[in-house]
Amino acid sequence: MKVGVAKETAPGERRVALVPEVLGKLRGAGLEVLVEVGAGDGAFLPDAAYEAAGATIVSTERLYAESDVILRVQKPGTEEAARLRSGQVVVGFLQPLIDPGLAKTLAERGVTAISLDALPRTLSRAQGMDALSSQANVGGYRAVLIAANEFGRYFPLLTTAAGTARPANVLILGIGVAGLQAIGTARRLGAVVRAYDVRPETKEQTESLGASFIVLKSAIDATGAGGYARELTAEERAAQQAELNEHIAAQDIVITTAQVPGRRPPVLVTTAAVAAMKPGSLIVDMAASSLGGNCELSRVGKTVVTDNGVSVIAPDNLPATMPAGASAFYARNISALLLNFVKDGEMHYDFAEEITAATVITHGGAVVQEAVKALLETAHAPGGPSA
Repeated sequence: MKVGVAKETAPGERRVALVPEVLGKLRGAGLEVLVEVGAGDGAFLPDAAYEAAGATIVSTERLYAESDVILRVQKPGTEEAARLRSGQVVVGFLQPLIDPGLAKTLAERGVTAISLDALPRTLSRAQGMDALSSQANVGGYRAVLIAANEFGRYFPLLTTAAGTARPANVLILGIGVAGLQAIGTARRLGAVVRAYDVRPETKEQTESLGASFIVLKSAIDATGAGGYARELTAEERAAQQAELNEHIAAQDIVITTAQVPGRRPPVLVTTAAVAAMKPGSLIVDMAASSLGGNCELSRVGKTVVTDNGVSVIAPDNLPATMPAGASAFYARNISALLLNFVKDGEMHYDFAEEITAATVITHGGAVVQEAVKALLETAHAPGGPSA
């Protein structure tokens, strides 16, 4: 079986799905690896490095013509989807809950689509496949470095002959993988770190990293399925937002990381909250590239400076700004997921098995993943979104 590594074409995407160091595992499983020419350039991985690891460098045309499985980071664009043929497999961040139309298109073309962002993250044996977590880890680290670079003062307490600089006050909103990495990084840089999440169990994780956990008087338990926070009701949001705004106003830096799979991220930093912040304060909105952001003033890929001197930074695709490290993590995740399906050198699907049932979105000419099927059915039902 031939596994192809596609060159990413999405704007600003510098990651690559496989790195040379993981090729040995795939070849050991009897797989032949084809790499599109220049696929690793953005991550500083030349074609020669892949050839030295046993891969064959091929043209775009040959990659799609000969590969049984195509590995990607981002979902295929219109032109790339048109190259896929019936019986072929595509694996990557396909975003089926955000773009169910792509799933429908791939099903109609007879393509088997496997999406890493649909992985059941609470399964212990899926941890090595969890690309969402590995990339969030990169993003949380990078967000703090951006904040430190843009902030007009020091992060740590610093005593010099010219006087003492007080440490920066940093608030992390959302304590998942990205939030925990942001807490750890900000602490290592010497900031005074506080954090907040609607899930009470994150308090212990926060404090284990040396940060303070903010407990709101209006707090409720919003733990949801799959290790994510559930979406709050309008009443719950209003009560918590008013109290949270007071904490936000006291911070030098706010980093937001909260996301809900397949939905617009919750607004955690309102326009009113920003208006109450001090001049020179800044916000880094990690959720901005996912259907909106956690800050009302975020504009994806831009920095907005408010009238009161607060910078709202909304970076797009933070992991792609650390392409070498992010690609190394992602390659281990995607190769582990792929090998979960490989039996005797061929792809094998057991839909009674949890990982298969969750990650295989299309197969045999149909959309087979239940959540995506339901989304498409709702969209085409009388009175649905597309009606």
